[in-house]
Amino acid sequence: MRRIAVLGLALSLTTAVASATPVTAAIPGEEMIGHWDLTLTGANGEKAPSWLEVKLSGNRSLVGAFVSRGGSARPVAKVEYTGNAFHFAIPPQWEQGAGDLVVDGTFASNTLTGTITEPNGSKASFVGVRAPALERTGAPRWGAPIAIFNGKDLTGWKALGNSSQWSVVNGILTNAKNGANLITEQKFTDFKLHVEFRVPKDGNSGIYLRGRHELQVEDSKGLPAYSTHTGGVYGFLIPNENAAKAAGEWQTYDVTLVGRLVTVVLNGKTVISMQNIPGITGGALDSNEGEPGPIYLQGDHTAVEYRKVIITPAR
Repeated sequence: MRRIAVLGLALSLTTAVASATPVTAAIPGEEMIGHWDLTLTGANGEKAPSWLEVKLSGNRSLVGAFVSRGGSARPVAKVEYTGNAFHFAIPPQWEQGAGDLVVDGTFASNTLTGTITEPNGSKASFVGVRAPALERTGAPRWGAPIAIFNGKDLTGWKALGNSSQWSVVNGILTNAKNGANLITEQKFTDFKLHVEFRVPKDGNSGIYLRGRHELQVEDSKGLPAYSTHTGGVYGFLIPNENAAKAAGEWQTYDVTLVGRLVTVVLNGKTVISMQNIPGITGGALDSNEGEPGPIYLQGDHTAVEYRKVIITPAR
C-alpha cells in the first residue's frame, strides 16, 4: 500500500508540473527572422541595394536593423506583423524630407516584397531574398599578390558617373575633389588587401570590399573608436581602438576578408579581428552578397589619395 501511495503521489506531482509549464505559442512573423538582401526599384526604374535584419527581442517582439540605399544600419524598434504582412517606420538619416522612412511588405515563399516610402514621400518597390551565410570550410589558399594600381594610369579601373576627378599624380591615385567613385574592373571573392591612403583635413572617403562593405577612410585622429571612423566597417563593426594618424600623413590598411569574416590592421595595429560583417553598407554597388565584387574607392565626398593597392586573392 505504501509503494502504491508513493507512486500515486509521484504521478500527481508530474501532472501538476506539466500543467504549470507554459506552452510556447508561435510568434507572428518569426519566419522572417534573419538577414535579407533587398533590391529596390524606383519610380524611374533605377535599381538600388538595401538590407534588413529581423530578430527576436525577448519572447514575442520582432525588432531589427535596416540599411537604405545610403547611410548606415539603423535600429528598427518594432516590426509589426499581421497575417503575412509586415510594417515598420524609422526616423530619417541622410534622406531629404521631414517624415519617417516607412516599409510595408509581405512575406511569402521565403521572399519579401513591398514598398518603401521615403521621408520626402517618394516610393520604391523592393524584393528581398535571404542573405547567404558565406561560411567557408577550411583555410583559404592564397594566390600571388596583384598590384591593382600600377602607379602610372587608371588601367584596370573605371569611374562611376561623368564627374570623375580621379587621375594619377606623381605615382599617386588622386581624387582632386568630390566627384565619381572608382571601381576595379576585376572582381574578387576572398582576399587579402594592402592599401595606403592619405586624407586632407576633414577628408572623407571609403574602401568598399567586394563593392558592398565599406571600410571607412576619413580624418578621424583623436576621435572615439566608432564604426563610422577610420578603422571601422561603416555602420557595423567598431574598431577596438582608434589607430588613425593625423590628416596629411600616409596610413596603411591590411585587410583579410574570408566569407563574412574580416580582419582589419590599421597602421600596424589589429583593430578588428575575424569579425562577421552582417550586411551591406548604404552606397553599395548591389546586394548580391554571395557573388564576387570589385574594390571600390569612394570619391563622391572629398579629396583623397591612394597608393600601393595590392590584392592577394584566394585560389
